[in-house]
Amino acid sequence: MSDVSDSEVPIITVDGPSGTGKGTICSYLTDWLQWNFLDSGALYRVLALAAQKREIVNDNEDALAELAENLNVEFKVAGGGSLVNVVLDGEVVTDEIRTEEAGNAASLVAPIVAVRKALLSRQKAFHKAPGLVADGRDMGTVVFPDATLKIYLTASAEERAKRRLKQLMQKGISANLRDLSASIAERDERDSTRAVSPLKPAEDAIIVDTSTIDIDAVVAKISELVVNKIPDLPNK
Repeated sequence: MSDVSDSEVPIITVDGPSGTGKGTICSYLTDWLQWNFLDSGALYRVLALAAQKREIVNDNEDALAELAENLNVEFKVAGGGSLVNVVLDGEVVTDEIRTEEAGNAASLVAPIVAVRKALLSRQKAFHKAPGLVADGRDMGTVVFPDATLKIYLTASAEERAKRRLKQLMQKGISANLRDLSASIAERDERDSTRAVSPLKPAEDAIIVDTSTIDIDAVVAKISELVVNKIPDLPNK
């Protein structure tokens, strides 16, 4: 067992709305650094999925909080760092939780105070040596306010809708660009104006707009930020 204290274990938070490249960046960082990984957005998606399967409605806050406390979730990086499998109770549910329906369901569950409280300690438990890469919307503002490096990725709703449409088409799923763009903008508005943990960059976060740069350029920029902030990395 390592005798390194939690305060000495580095954390990189990557916040921002969906479709900005957070998943790709976090998968890359996790594989490169060989750190632990937390996809907080997936926790809410998994919770929403589990609630649907158990027919728990959104206004049953006690049942949702109890379910949140007992979620058995793992994040396993695979595919050379390009893929993160989400495992719930031993079952891979990655594709199941990445639908628009699951995203919207998660956005409705996420503002519930009892649910956020139940999941907060679960999220903090991922902070273990040698380090943690945390993907989310309030990682740098609420869950890990003392993180070593805070990154906030952003992009226009239109560009994110195009990316989402491309992903769906590659999976053989039909979708409408206008509807996707409207759905994304609506979710952004809901998430950024909610009373509990609104979507916003931390005051000390480094903001990276990915609207007009490709993922390789984003990776290069983030890698430089990591090396400059954490110079003694063994895998740099």
